Amino acid sequence: MRLVCFLSTVLYFTTLPSFAAVEEAVRLRDRLKDQIKSIKAVTIGPPKAIETLRSALAMGADSSIHVEIPETAPAPEPLAVAKTLKEIINREKDGVDVVILGKQSIDDDLGVTGQMLAGLLGWSQATFASKVEIDPSKKEALVTREIDGGGEEIRCRLPLIITTDLRTSICIPAKYHEGQKETC
Repeated sequence: MRLVCFLSTVLYFTTLPSFAAVEEAVRLRDRLKDQIKSIKAVTIGPPKAIETLRSALAMGADSSIHVEIPETAPAPEPLAVAKTLKEIINREKDGVDVVILGKQSIDDDLGVTGQMLAGLLGWSQATFASKVEIDPSKKEALVTREIDGGGEEIRCRLPLIITTDLRTSICIPAKYHEGQKETC
């Protein structure tokens, strides 16, 4: 499996949901071991946004892409971000199985980039994820999403777009990490 994490950068600060996305990708790799081949961090922003990628690499991402825009440019709109991410994903020669994004950005608070990206790619999507269980052998995920009054479980096929809630917890069935109980 190959993961891509998009980090939303606003005024040179990475949003907390974006860091949650990277953290969950790293935890997922810790649990699935050799089944996660790579984690790539991506951000779109001015030159100073490189600090966002340095943080993601320090957290455990394997590589990164910085789509640089001028300091004076306005923040890109969600559809432009989704189209850019689509092109990056399509150019990955080994493919991408899961894209993890924060549920929303602090600049516009729209929370639609993940949904737009799923639509552009024709992939499954799980938004506001608070718990994700991935079964690599079945190429599917069971996602608990935050809704008013609790949680809702949905089953999604890979490839998959996930937008994370700050409480996201990735769970891996015990059969994917030898001699241990299910990890949540």
